[in-house]
Amino acid sequence: MSSTTDASTGRAQISERTLRTDRWWLPPLLNVAGLGLWVIYATVRAFMHAYYFTNEQNYSYLTPFYSPCFSVGCYPEASHFGQFLPDWWWLPYAAISLPFLLLFRLTCYYYRKAYYRAFYLSPPACAVAEPHKKYTGETRFPLLAQNLHRYFFYIAALISLVNTYDAVVAFINKDGSFGFGLGNIILVANVVLLWLYTASCHSCRSIIGGRLNHFSKHPLRYKLWGQVSILNGKHMQLAWTTLASLAITDFYIMAVSAGWWGDPRIVG
Repeated sequence: MSSTTDASTGRAQISERTLRTDRWWLPPLLNVAGLGLWVIYATVRAFMHAYYFTNEQNYSYLTPFYSPCFSVGCYPEASHFGQFLPDWWWLPYAAISLPFLLLFRLTCYYYRKAYYRAFYLSPPACAVAEPHKKYTGETRFPLLAQNLHRYFFYIAALISLVNTYDAVVAFINKDGSFGFGLGNIILVANVVLLWLYTASCHSCRSIIGGRLNHFSKHPLRYKLWGQVSILNGKHMQLAWTTLASLAITDFYIMAVSAGWWGDPRIVG
């Protein structure tokens, strides 16, 4: 059988970049717009150093963009784990967690596909030739660092625990009483989505069942692997949903903190 990849064996040479007639360019264009807008918003908010904590009200909401808040410039009530970072304008208040969360997303298998196609055009879509003449894959720096995704997953899971703690303590008012409002619902919904996205990660699926040769000998891990595999099928949707939930949660807390509107209280 002759090769279908070697031009010398008679494979048809097509000068056009693609023969597709559908709008193949629309998904990468939407990815550029969506990811670009989110990065701009998140960058502005991370360096704003304001409107991240509802300090003037009896209830307390801390945006996930500033958690954990380690800077000496943070409100003491918002610094649940201490203050030891200097208050410099170019240093985010959550400078310890944000880089690892960014690296977790950057090395995510789905996001790789999204921004490789959208920003690098490598390739922009199936059956569409990429403009690059040379392809080295992820075998050289900096893309070689994509192999560290599993370790960024561990750190992201720890940060999700911190976000969970923030959502729980938000039910305790400053006077010690219990209360909750719309902000609590938004915080909890965001945390649930973050956990679903983290659990749906390909690394999580591999950690749970990737090294098992006999599922029958590990029934519990096999069951967990099956559940994670179901989530893994929704990884793309969860990747985008959590970007939206993070932005919505942050914007809501910013609006309440800035006094643009009040938090509708259900209890307390």
